Formats: sequence, C-alpha cells, structure tokens
Amino acid sequence: MKLTDFSYNLPKNSVAKYPISPRDKAKLMVLHREEQNVENKGFTDIADYMSEGDVLVVNESRVFQARLFGKKEKTNAKIEVFLLRELNAQDAIWDVIVDPARKVRIGNKIYFSSDLWCEVIDNTTSRGRTVRFNQTGNIYRAVENIGLTPLPPYLKRDAEESDKTNYQTVYARVDGSVAAPTAGLHFTDKLLEKVKKKGVAVAPVILHIGLGTFRPVEVEDLTKHKMDSEFFEITKESAEIINKAILAKKKVFVCGTSTVRVLETSVTAENLVRPNKGWTDKFIHPPYEFKITKALITNFHVSESTLLMLVAAFGGTEFVMKAYRKAVKDDYRFLSYGDAMLLL
Repeated sequence: MKLTDFSYNLPKNSVAKYPISPRDKAKLMVLHREEQNVENKGFTDIADYMSEGDVLVVNESRVFQARLFGKKEKTNAKIEVFLLRELNAQDAIWDVIVDPARKVRIGNKIYFSSDLWCEVIDNTTSRGRTVRFNQTGNIYRAVENIGLTPLPPYLKRDAEESDKTNYQTVYARVDGSVAAPTAGLHFTDKLLEKVKKKGVAVAPVILHIGLGTFRPVEVEDLTKHKMDSEFFEITKESAEIINKAILAKKKVFVCGTSTVRVLETSVTAENLVRPNKGWTDKFIHPPYEFKITKALITNFHVSESTLLMLVAAFGGTEFVMKAYRKAVKDDYRFLSYGDAMLLL
C-alpha cells in the first residue's frame, strides 16, 4: 500500500470545531464488511449491534492540561511549554516541547505561577527539552487549573473552558494523554448503562496518546514509517473479560484505534489477550490480520493518517475510502469532535 491510497478531499466546513450536545447524539455510519453495505444511524443505536456476552473495550486514558504558558527567569519572555510525557515521577522530570525554542537553553527557569516552575536540564530535539519541575508529586494535578486543553492543531481555535470536559471521555481515569481517544467521546454514562444492561461487559485498557497521532506520514512506502512509542497497560482483569468473550465466540467491540493497538500488541499464540504493560510503536496498515478486534468503533480521521490506515486495514481500503467520500457527501462531521463509524 502507498500513502496516496489513503488520500481524500476534506472540505473545511466538514471539520467539527465543537462537539454535538449531548455527545451521544452524533451520527453513526455503520459499515458491514461482509455485505459491503453502509447504514446511516445515530450513535445511540450502537447498543443495537451488541449482544449478551459481547465485550466493549475502551481506553480510559485521561487528557491532561498539557499546554502551559510561562515566563522565562530574568527576561520575562513568554514561553509555551507543551508537556509530552513524564520521565520520572519521583524527580518530576518531563519531556516537553518549547516555543520559541531559540530562547530556551539548558539552565533556564520558566515560571508558570507563584509556586510552579521548571528548569531546563537537557536538549532533546530542535524544539524538545527535558525539564525538572520544582514540585514533586502529581504534576498532572498541579497543571490542571493553569494549563490549557491540548486541542488538535487542525481545529484552528484556542481551547475554551468547555473543552476540559468535552475533550474527555466520561470514563477517563488515568492521566497521561495529550490527545483524546476520540471514538469514546460519544459515549454517555446513560448509553454505557444501556450497553451493560444488554449483558455486554466493559473492559478498560490504557494507552497514553502522544503528539505522534498528529504527525504526518512523510514516506510513500508505508513500511518505512516509524510510529512514536506510547505507554500502554492491559490488566489481568481486563484480559480475562476479553478472553471470556473470545472463547465463547462472542464479539469484541473495540472503541478507538488506540485501544486496537493495545490489544493487537498483547496477543498470545492462541489468539487470546495477555496482561501486558510497556511501550508500543505498533503500526497497523493494510494488509493486516486482526487477531482480537471483531468490531471497531472509530471517528472520521485525517487524510493519509496512520489512524485512517488502521481503519482501512480492518474494513478494507477500497470500502473504507468509498465510505469516507460518502460521509463527506452526506454531511457527516469529521475529526476529533465529529461523528462516528462502526465497522462490523
């Protein structure tokens, strides 16, 4: 497969700048892979496709307020610090991106509030730095009120107070993502209860989504593309819930491409799921044989993105790209705050 196989034209007015309210009123495009047909539904209809004994796997990573604005010691120059990942919790050491980078050197201190500042201790890339915060403990909580929601750059707007809630799944629990697992944004507590009442188990996993999710693929030959490594975890309890469904020949509904990558990174020789924890740079693109995922819930993704490639690997490139063109024509809302797709 080549990069251009995943290209489509997305009109500017098809990009959703804000979510639908309530969130479960988004539209749902249902793709039946065997029949090669498409249905237009509402997201609340998703429970109708689930049966007793099935399992819904979700990514409970929480988006933290990763965008900070501070002032450099002595000069008071305004510096943006984008928190990427925690390297050492005990010593409060983080990987970050700074802007403007030319003003930020090793030894500089950047102040965010009267009681929170960081010192630059290393350079990593042209804009990348390693910093040590003056506070130890939970930096995620320390930046909760002074940081901004790290909205995707393609929304082309500043984060608002409502984004703190809107750009977060209702089941988000563990801080660590700088981009939301957007397929899950459509679920409400009420809809999840409806799913559970059908006898569908919900199994949480974690994958902390990094900025690499927005990084463009710059090679035509996909085998040469390298994914960023992202931290993930699947517990013994969740693995057992998923395996119970697999062994009973029930469906595994996977919510989001990040969740797919957790499961497909954690496959046993018997095509079951094992408890697992670590870092994954798994890149799924056609052709790929899915071992665990039997139904996929996802959003409409950016042209030529790794997310779209994973969806195409599951649904079939030609079928998925045809559905995308239909979605544009049928006024579906695209990208993070947009509508949803279910592939069966």
